[in-house]
Amino acid sequence: MPPGPAAALGAALLLLLLASEPAHTVMLRAREAAQFLRPRQRRAYQVFEEAKQGHLERECIEELCSREEAREVFENDPETEYFYPRYLECIGKHGSPYKKNPDFVTCVQKLPDQCSPDPCSKEGTHVCQDLMGNFYCQCRDGWVGRLCDRDVNECSQENGGCSQICYNKPGSFQCACHGGYTLSLDGRTCHGRLWPWLPTGGPRVRRGREAEPGSPDLDECADADAGACGEARCQNLPGSYSCLCDEGYAFHSQEKACRDVDECAEGRCEQACVNSPGSYTCHCDGRGGLKLSRDMSTCEDILPCVPFNVARSVKSLYLGRLFSGTPVIRLRFKRLQPTRLVAEFDFRTFDPEGVLFFAGGRRDSTWIVLGLRAGRLELQLRYQGVGRVTSSGPVINHGSWQTISVEELERNLVIKVNKDAVMKIAVAGDLFQLDRGLYHLNLTVGGMPFKERDLVQPMNPRLDGCLRSWHWLDGEDTTVQETVKVNVKMQCFSVIERGSFFPGSGFAFYSLEYARTSPGVGTETTWEIEAVARIRPAADTGVLLALVGNDDQAVALSVALVDYHSTKKLKKQLVVLAVESVTLVLMEIKVCDGQEHVVTVSVNKDEATLEVDGTKGQSEVSPAGLQERLAVLGGHLRGSVLTFVGGLPDVPVTSAPVTAFYRGCMTLEVNRKVLDLDEAAYKHSDITAHSCPAVEPAA
Repeated sequence: MPPGPAAALGAALLLLLLASEPAHTVMLRAREAAQFLRPRQRRAYQVFEEAKQGHLERECIEELCSREEAREVFENDPETEYFYPRYLECIGKHGSPYKKNPDFVTCVQKLPDQCSPDPCSKEGTHVCQDLMGNFYCQCRDGWVGRLCDRDVNECSQENGGCSQICYNKPGSFQCACHGGYTLSLDGRTCHGRLWPWLPTGGPRVRRGREAEPGSPDLDECADADAGACGEARCQNLPGSYSCLCDEGYAFHSQEKACRDVDECAEGRCEQACVNSPGSYTCHCDGRGGLKLSRDMSTCEDILPCVPFNVARSVKSLYLGRLFSGTPVIRLRFKRLQPTRLVAEFDFRTFDPEGVLFFAGGRRDSTWIVLGLRAGRLELQLRYQGVGRVTSSGPVINHGSWQTISVEELERNLVIKVNKDAVMKIAVAGDLFQLDRGLYHLNLTVGGMPFKERDLVQPMNPRLDGCLRSWHWLDGEDTTVQETVKVNVKMQCFSVIERGSFFPGSGFAFYSLEYARTSPGVGTETTWEIEAVARIRPAADTGVLLALVGNDDQAVALSVALVDYHSTKKLKKQLVVLAVESVTLVLMEIKVCDGQEHVVTVSVNKDEATLEVDGTKGQSEVSPAGLQERLAVLGGHLRGSVLTFVGGLPDVPVTSAPVTAFYRGCMTLEVNRKVLDLDEAAYKHSDITAHSCPAVEPAA
């Protein structure tokens, strides 16, 4: 029965929002931002922390919480067991939450910090970051490991870049020289005191006596026994000769040999430089939004080359912005009289599974959950301890708007899609529950107040979808609309297409297994990586997929977009497949045409292939070099690796050919399984899982 005037006067609506936006935002060019912010590291899992603090404030600071309620805040047993005894100590020291003692608030807010006491190694750690039920030690240069307690032996790889002697030190290393040589200002190269290194071309050597006028020239290069230039090429000149080396090498007169020139010591790159035999490559801070300029030595901003329509609607509510199961909106209704549930809204999604809204009491009382499974509406309900699941109606995850309504009518719940009834379920009770003279109803949008395992039938609760024109219990939604209006992250894209959107500022990662051991005697570990990415890029540079060591953060494998050929130093739009920093295969691609492209990667212990739109790429290494790299990759896969999508963690600039975040739309399948971003171990809050803004039409 509808509420009367007295009920309307007595109604109270409590809106709890789980995140807030800064009042002002300062935008810098990517290069300026990279230079200004480089010493700082952005806190990981920021959205997790926002949600956790919101739950903590509501459940255990504003009110007295039980151990079970604390478990709902932290969503894991270890952190709950760490927190709750200390929470009781705060109460014993400062009084209950209802006394509103500021010291109590401060005491409780500090408890969930997993970095107190600090578990990380003091010598090797830059900072400890508190995560959701976990922590992350951000290592200083020269240290690795979960606790940053293992020294990196820089001398084990290419002698640390030292030309002669390399001494490893805790967190660092030092170059030295043999007797008779001195260390140059670059701290790596050794120069002979008596026989300095000479520039390319070598000395011009005069004969013992000048040739008489008109006499034939003596060809010193023809005298093989004399060996005037040793390993170098000898060029005869009138009255002299010259020793020549290939580009990138210089002739050493004492050794009569060509030696590599360290171009990096000459400061040829604006940022990072990697020397190699006869050559060098420059690298820019991709995570800071930079890429190599056309001169292949300086850096420039990575700018979008395809415009996406990222306009947002202020009259919409985005359901998928928080982590799994966490509601976007929480409403609490109180009535003087029994009241029936009435809810109606327009809904749009490409996501096949997730929770639209929850209504009722706690998980052990009476409640309903309206969600989506396999693209169809599903209603889960629990009345008087009995649970039921009903699914019916058309497939609605096609990206178009449709109107959905739920209404209590004479002991029945009626669900409609576009005014057509698709479900009518008999119920044996009321959703509003009487408590101390008032009828209460909790309503959460985009999630529910308990874990998905406590549903009648578990589901993946995070729903990448959008609501508009919503009405909860006869239109009490003014506060919700005003809050969404001022919070951009709670708004949906105005126009969407299918695909996950990566904004160029974050990544997701998964814990996937690639290696498997065959049973039986003489067991052998085999591995394979099969990946298919369907992409619509908005920029020409960025990481699509990467496997990163969980302990040492080595980039075992990466697939990325780049706009230059590193060895030929040519500007081209390419897809590159690399193991660590070595490119194995590359293929040209037109990334700025606004069209979808299919990138296919297949790697096993014998071969590595890369295709773009069905055309195979070209190998960049010799057969022997390929086998060496594949053996290195196999070693990584036998350990622990994380699968990153859309970017890399904070790794050295030179650890992979590309370190920039991907910008654009992408769906990804790995080893014949589509990766659902809702199921990622971590997903940056700005990445949308199942909907992408549409490409803007050409002007």
